[in-house]
Amino acid sequence: MSTQLLVGGRIYSSSAPDATSMAVTDGTVVWVGDERAGRALHPGAEEIDLGGAFVAPGFVDTHVHVTALGFALAGLDLSGARSLAECLALVREHVAAHDDAIVWGHGWDDTAWPEGRGPSTTELDEAAPGRALYLSRVDVHSAACSTALRALVPDLAGTAGYAADAPLVADAHHLARAAARTRLTPSQRDAARTVALDTLAARGVIAVHECGGPDVAGLDDFRELLATPHPVEVRGYWGQLAASAEHARELLDATGAHGLAGDLFVDGSLGSRTAWLREPYADAPDTVGNAYLDVEQIAAHVAACTEVGVQAGFHVIGDAAMAAVVDGFARVVDQVGGPAFARIGHRLEHAEMMDRAHADALGRWGVLVSAQPQFDAQWGGPDGMYAERVGGARAAAMNPFATAASAGVSLAFGSDAPVDPVDPWAMVRAAVHHRTPGSGVSARAAFSAATRGAWRAGGVRDGLAGTLDPGAPASYAIWDADDLVVAAPKDSVQRWSTDPRSRVPALPRLDADATLPTCLASVHRGRVVYDREARG
Repeated sequence: MSTQLLVGGRIYSSSAPDATSMAVTDGTVVWVGDERAGRALHPGAEEIDLGGAFVAPGFVDTHVHVTALGFALAGLDLSGARSLAECLALVREHVAAHDDAIVWGHGWDDTAWPEGRGPSTTELDEAAPGRALYLSRVDVHSAACSTALRALVPDLAGTAGYAADAPLVADAHHLARAAARTRLTPSQRDAARTVALDTLAARGVIAVHECGGPDVAGLDDFRELLATPHPVEVRGYWGQLAASAEHARELLDATGAHGLAGDLFVDGSLGSRTAWLREPYADAPDTVGNAYLDVEQIAAHVAACTEVGVQAGFHVIGDAAMAAVVDGFARVVDQVGGPAFARIGHRLEHAEMMDRAHADALGRWGVLVSAQPQFDAQWGGPDGMYAERVGGARAAAMNPFATAASAGVSLAFGSDAPVDPVDPWAMVRAAVHHRTPGSGVSARAAFSAATRGAWRAGGVRDGLAGTLDPGAPASYAIWDADDLVVAAPKDSVQRWSTDPRSRVPALPRLDADATLPTCLASVHRGRVVYDREARG
């Protein structure tokens, strides 16, 4: 056996909140505490001087699209465009420098553009004559597509969500995305995956939940990802409806997925006005969005997965979609009983318009919620996109993390990258400093949702994964961090303390003006995933 002794740092461990040292033997944490005791207990161990760095459990991102993230990082990134004109300029610049069979871009967001709309087909054809362009909106629920790409989809004009000169949504978008994927080579996909996984590791993420599916990245990409040799661990969820237990087993065998959950769409997104609402959109009163699954389909899928013993789950945004999911769950609970249902740990993605009744039901049934706090940071608030889409009152009630937690819902946090960037500490900060007072959670709870809660959302319930307590896997990140503090809410006021007598492990400051930690290294089960110093 070989032992490493980390010394001279600050260790985040509930069993030893003031620890400055940690011992790791063969990929397992065996001791945490004071470094003087550590040296006495582990003579001859390989010492690693942390130089005052902060060591904490590695992050687990519970909602990622790995290959798409890689294309966004290394390809045509439109997230910086502040107008339609800027977006088209970026397209022209990119196509002039690349001759790929498909121009795959991502990230445009017309919400605040002065033109008030996304790129038209005519404008794309003028910017890149004859080229096949697929440019997904930031939420990836609509895309601007050139004529050359549209021509690859038979009968596109007769498909739901089709528009002759505007971005495609719903089924039309799914077909166009599938056509665009056929132009990507295996080597392009492999390169994108490597870029994405390396970037995740460099941000302190040691495991991810890939949310794949027929309408997301396709089966080839999903299988390739699960077979990719990379130290960042990938748990794969496949978003395809199962009609029976036999069908569920067939899907699991065909895909290699760990569960039939993730981006199994009940509805779409608010940004693309395809989230399924009870009341019409404030800025489009002629629509309540899209319903892709009904209660019967939801219940049949969950019943099938419950019988097989694997996680079921859905992408759900709007309040009508949430009501349908809860009704579908209730039917299965009535059939199998609460304990048998809760034993599986079914999950939901996003659940942005969950009300108190929804949360109470999900808490009783042991349903986990994989949420994205950066959605609120990016689109929440009285002047944000959510308020524009659904009105201020409905927007203020969105992403109710505190309500969910108080109802016993186990929260897990992710980025939905490439929808939001991989920035775990910013994600934790967004959960704490929610744009609606009273909807955020404590720093400790938010960090737990991004570590321990994330492992739980992936089916690991040993009580050790996501901690640095003795017996836990040595899965951690080393951070260059400023002051560590303990946040203690009292009378709605955050009081900060660095007193180790509180016996609560401290975290980096997360206020708006704080400098967030920088990742120095990440380790998963004792294996180095990223080392900034080694990479220069």
